[in-house]
Amino acid sequence: MEPAFIAGLVAGAITGLLHTLMGIPPILAGILTQLSLYSINLKIIGKANQSINVNQTDLLVSLRWVKEFAFHNPIITVSVVLIVLIALLYWFFGTEMGCSVRATGINQNMSRAQGINTNFNKVLGIMLSNGLVALSGTFLAQYQGFADVKMGQGAIVIGLAAMIIGEALFSKIFKNFALRLLSVAFGSIIYYIVIQAVITVGFDANLLKLLSAVIVAIFLAIPYWKRKYAQRYVKKPKGEQKNA
Repeated sequence: MEPAFIAGLVAGAITGLLHTLMGIPPILAGILTQLSLYSINLKIIGKANQSINVNQTDLLVSLRWVKEFAFHNPIITVSVVLIVLIALLYWFFGTEMGCSVRATGINQNMSRAQGINTNFNKVLGIMLSNGLVALSGTFLAQYQGFADVKMGQGAIVIGLAAMIIGEALFSKIFKNFALRLLSVAFGSIIYYIVIQAVITVGFDANLLKLLSAVIVAIFLAIPYWKRKYAQRYVKKPKGEQKNA
């Protein structure tokens, strides 16, 4: 668990430094890091697919220990992990360093004007996000009982969809920062409900990637549509109407 989280932090640091020190665009920096990590992961596990169990390595999550509880109480298991993570993130982003990271993400220019080291905060934010991704990967691999170099492909689309859906649907409802973090989890639940509903009605499973892209595109467009609708149909003040 800890080595995986640390490895995620290191990967995030590499991505952040490629962007801040070398001037590489953030998306391209992430792609370069992802390409390099494919070879590194393949070298570590020795082959494309590797089974893992408690006889080989010390595992925190294994169906041998939590089989009955995990199978019969999956909501409780996921809820406990989710609450702990949200509590830790809420605490961190409430500290001075966490607030500076949030400020950098909201308005980089204003943060820089206030004396905040925005480059450092960019790297720190990417490190933290990559660490959490690596942590979730360890849970998934240990729960499934195997690791595959391609098991993370497409996860970025799911994560983006969860974030966009949660932001689009709950941004005006959830004002507290902890609830805003929780909205991402709700977004992922809604995403999978939509996917399962579409599969149930007979949608071709080979087109799920296309469906995911369409869902993300729609929810990305919702804020734009809202602003455009508000600007078009907002009522002008009485003074402006008389002058017109």
